Amino acid sequence: MLMIRLLLVFFAITVSTQTFALSDEALFQHARESYAAKNVNALSNDVSQLKTQQYILAPYADYWLMLLSLEQARDEEVQNFLAKYADLPFADRVRGEWLKKLAKQQNWDAFYDESANFQRDDLTVQCYALLGHAQLADVDVSGQTKTLWLTTNDLPSNCNQLFDLMQKKGQLTADDIWARFRLALQDSKLNVAKAIAPRITTIDAENIKLLDRVTTTPQLILDKKIISFKTKLGIELNLYAIDRLARTKLEDAISTYKNIQDAFEPDNRAFAWSRIAYHAARAHDVKALEYYALAKNISLDKEQLAWKARAALRAKDWPTVLISIAAMPAKQSEEGAWRYWKARALKEQASQGGGQQVEANAIFSKLSTERHYYGWLAADELESMMGSPDEQYRVSENEVNAIANLPAIKRAFELQRLDLRWEAKAEWVWATLHFDDKQLLAAAEYATRQKWYDIAITTADNTKQIHDFNLRYPTPYRDLIRSSATNENIDEAWVYGLTRQESRFMHYAKSGVGAAGLMQIMPATAKWVAKKMGMDNYSNDNIHELSTNIDIGAHYMRYTFDLMGGQAVMATAAYNAGPSRAKRWMASEPLEAAIYIETIPFSETRNYVQKVMANASFYAPRLGTKIQSLKSRLGIIPASNTPEIIVVDNE
Repeated sequence: MLMIRLLLVFFAITVSTQTFALSDEALFQHARESYAAKNVNALSNDVSQLKTQQYILAPYADYWLMLLSLEQARDEEVQNFLAKYADLPFADRVRGEWLKKLAKQQNWDAFYDESANFQRDDLTVQCYALLGHAQLADVDVSGQTKTLWLTTNDLPSNCNQLFDLMQKKGQLTADDIWARFRLALQDSKLNVAKAIAPRITTIDAENIKLLDRVTTTPQLILDKKIISFKTKLGIELNLYAIDRLARTKLEDAISTYKNIQDAFEPDNRAFAWSRIAYHAARAHDVKALEYYALAKNISLDKEQLAWKARAALRAKDWPTVLISIAAMPAKQSEEGAWRYWKARALKEQASQGGGQQVEANAIFSKLSTERHYYGWLAADELESMMGSPDEQYRVSENEVNAIANLPAIKRAFELQRLDLRWEAKAEWVWATLHFDDKQLLAAAEYATRQKWYDIAITTADNTKQIHDFNLRYPTPYRDLIRSSATNENIDEAWVYGLTRQESRFMHYAKSGVGAAGLMQIMPATAKWVAKKMGMDNYSNDNIHELSTNIDIGAHYMRYTFDLMGGQAVMATAAYNAGPSRAKRWMASEPLEAAIYIETIPFSETRNYVQKVMANASFYAPRLGTKIQSLKSRLGIIPASNTPEIIVVDNE
């Protein structure tokens, strides 16, 4: 009888265990919930069970457990964790959090021993590293501290400990503090300016309130001369008022400033003109270069120099283009954009007898080997037609299988399957970080086969010497896109070029502003277009349906194309920034489209149009559509037929 009872108990326990045993996926989801709830005990049990079940993502649950336990963990435990998971992307995040813990404890020996292994960019860790050296006085960090200080970024709170110490030591001077205060106002970082203000002994709470008044009513402040010009703060606030007014009412700012400019010393007077000139250039004011001239020898920042060059491009003032680029810091002048426009300026001068064609061709020749928008424009200047690029390498099945069997790649796909997209991409990037070109192409091929198109494109884009442009420019959903392009009578290569830039063919893509689907359409726009197309039963849920999204996107492309008089560059700008802006950026006379694009005030839209049009040029030979140079595809922007109105577009 006793034996029977024991067997019954054993059977009951076995059944109970099987009843409560969870699948890998369900248990992992439970671990996520335990982590979100900061339930260490439950998560610890989940980790143990996931390891027992040898689930491929068990390390991630262990990672979450370490994050929750880090404050109580002994240094040896953390070191063992980092050693165990050294090949996983989250290890460096744990290392970063541990470094912050060590810094708070002022355990600088352990901090600096481990910081040598830290690979991420983390301003909190950076400030702690500088603070430690400043406290120990073992390394001069004054230069690095000033570089960090003279930005308008919202810095982590612990950076203030560093700045406090350096200010106390006299290595962060009053001039440094005023300089950052001006920068913050210049960049409209009001919160940063207010945080800096208490470091200046002459600024009190009432003065800080003036910042808000200047921000909201700059015209009134200037007209009524509410703020004195006789103090350092008064000068800075009046300069800020001019800058603030010029952002939205340029002509009023210029008129007002002319009446008060004599109240400023020459350097500050020139500084104000440099700010007005910058806003005028972004507004495409034809007098922008005149305002830059009034800035005299004042030092211009990178953005002011860039917009001086752009204003000169619109004016076809090639000597000033060269002068502006020559004044740029070396790193900026070596960007593809400014090398291209320098060569163009030299070429234009050569055509007028300047004799600089050889130098221009040398720049074009080197730039044309680089695979980006400006490289392809440079190739056009050398009359090298962009055709279908050679597919220099096609991966073998063995190479693809070798990639597919890597544990990190398997983890990436499992994370993607579970909709942990950020973690999936982080795992993929970490796994492929040190791949050679052939491995990158094999990884891109495998991702393409799994329809993970955005990661496939990014991976194929990273090759240096060996390429496969079919992987960089894939053609998924061909039947749907070709059908919509045909129905709307628009260039299929253009549709593919735009879709690649919008979503990289991931149908679930959603932007920070709410645009959704393959062609990233705003809900309100989609609803309007759907009604225009006669989709009576359309609802916002339909925006994620592939065929519906493509149909609506293609119809809207046709709409913008017609609205812009058949100019694809303007239509692309309109798709991204709105039709009214695309028209407002036209000139009073015909303008080379490359210059139109270069002088788009929004950097996001500028880069967007460049990439869409370059993509279209690559897709054309793949799709069997008309092959033409990128410069020819861009074309000429016709003259605006409306009176010129100066409007400042602010990002």
